[in-house]
Amino acid sequence: MTACIVGWAHTPFGKLDDPDIESLFGRVARAAIEDAGIGAAEVDGAFVGVFNGGFSKQDFFASLLLQSVPELRFKPTTRYENACATGSAALHGALDFLAAGRGRFALVVGAEKMTATPGPQIGDILLGASYRKDEGDIPAGFAGVFGRIAESYFQRHGDQSDALAAIAAKNHRNGVANPYAQMRKDLGFAFCRAESEKNPFVAPPLKRTDCSLVSDGAAALILTDEETAKSMGKAVRFRAAVQTTDLMPIAQRDVIRFEGARAAWGQALDRAGLALSDLSFVETHDCFTVAELIEYEAMGLVPEGQGARAALEGWTAKDGRLPVNPSGGLKSKGHPIGATGVSMHVLAAMQLTGTAGDMQLPKADRAGVFNMGGAAVANYCSILERVG
Repeated sequence: MTACIVGWAHTPFGKLDDPDIESLFGRVARAAIEDAGIGAAEVDGAFVGVFNGGFSKQDFFASLLLQSVPELRFKPTTRYENACATGSAALHGALDFLAAGRGRFALVVGAEKMTATPGPQIGDILLGASYRKDEGDIPAGFAGVFGRIAESYFQRHGDQSDALAAIAAKNHRNGVANPYAQMRKDLGFAFCRAESEKNPFVAPPLKRTDCSLVSDGAAALILTDEETAKSMGKAVRFRAAVQTTDLMPIAQRDVIRFEGARAAWGQALDRAGLALSDLSFVETHDCFTVAELIEYEAMGLVPEGQGARAALEGWTAKDGRLPVNPSGGLKSKGHPIGATGVSMHVLAAMQLTGTAGDMQLPKADRAGVFNMGGAAVANYCSILERVG
C-alpha cells in the first residue's frame, strides 16, 4: 500500500503565546483535516509526536488531541517519542496503520512548547537525547555533543569554519521567504563566520549561528492510500520511508560518518528506485551546521570528507545542483522538537504541490526528507513525489 499526504497545517515557529501543547494541537489538528477536505469523523486514527522530557508537567499527550478534535473519541490515538525525530516516528506510526489496513485516513500531529522553560533546564532536557553515562557532563549540553563532533571532523578533514558559516548563511537567507520561520533575517556569511558579542562560541568550534533555535510550534498531516488520494484535491506520494537506528554512545562508533543516516539514505533511494540526482531538493536535519555538513556526505552528494565543497561552491543553494533546506531548515525555521519531522514533510509537500509561496523552487518534482534523533541515532528518510 502506497501512502500519500493529502492535507496539512503549520503554525509559525518561535516564542508563541500558546500556553501549552493542548493549545498548539488546537491550532493545527482540525486545520489539517479541513485542508484535506474531509470531515473529522472520517479520521480513523491519530498519531501524536511530542518529545516533552520535562518541558511540560502534563504528559499523556495523545488523549489531549480529543480536546480539539472530539470526533476522535473511541478511535486509536497514540503518542510517539524518538528524540529530535519524534515527529517522523509519529508519521511512521501512521504509515504502518494505513499499510495494515486498519483505517483509511490518519492524522499526524507534532508539537512542542519549549520557550517557557528556563535555559539551563532546556539544556539538561536535551541531554536526555544523548548517552548520559558518558556524555552527561559535556559542557554546553547537547550543543557540546555536536561541538565534539565538529572538533573530530576538523581534526580529520581540516578546519571547516568557512563551510559551517556558509551553511548558516544559506539557511538564514532561505528562511527570509518562509512565513513560518522563527528567524526571518539574512545574517550574511561574514556575521556567521566571525565570533562576536552577538555571535559567541557556544560549544567551540560551534557559534550561536551554528545552533538551531529553541522554539514552540506545531504541524499536522493527513495521510491516506493512493487510490483515495487520486480523487482528492492534492496528493504527495511516499516513494519510500525508511528508519534506521544506530548505537547511542558516540564513543562506540565513528560519529563523524553518520553511518545510520548513510544507511537510511541508501535504503530509501534503493526502495524508491532513484538516485540522489533524481531529487529536486532536500529538507535535512540541520540541528547544528556541522550536522548538515556531514549529511551532505551521508546522502551521497559528495565523498566523505568533502562536505565543504557542497557548501562553499553553492551546490546546496536554491539555484544549486541540489537545493538543501529551501525552507531555511531548523537553523532559521526553529526546532520545536516534536513538530520538526512533521514540519519537514509539510514544507516538502508544499514545494511538490507548487504551494510554497515565496519559498517555491522553479522545479520541485521529487524531494528527500531526512530527520534524525540524537547524534544520528534515530534516522528517518522519506522520498516524496507529487501525484499526477
